[in-house]
Amino acid sequence: MASLGRFSFMIAAAASLMLPSDCLAQSSGTLSPSAQRGVVLARTYCARCHSIDKVSPSPITIAPAFRDLHKLYPLERLEEALAEGLVTGHPTMPEFRFAPDQIGDFLNFLKSLD
Repeated sequence: MASLGRFSFMIAAAASLMLPSDCLAQSSGTLSPSAQRGVVLARTYCARCHSIDKVSPSPITIAPAFRDLHKLYPLERLEEALAEGLVTGHPTMPEFRFAPDQIGDFLNFLKSLD
């Protein structure tokens, strides 16, 4: 089952590379490789509800924009939550877990929004 999950992620990553990069304030060429992988994670799992760039509103108003997460939570504290299973106080957000290598990539992407 783990290989199916990794395969699905690879398909999503390839598909996200074909998306226009104008939804991000900076081009992916200015991001580190780790932050670029974090962009893929954000586009794949989060962009449906959260703003993942520096200017756009979140598609769902109760979902905080990722550029503001550091104002709500110390990003270092998100590392443990992403590993153990992120659960929120509202029922519309699914519980999910990132693999250890994905956590660093995702946090590097969030830091690039600051």
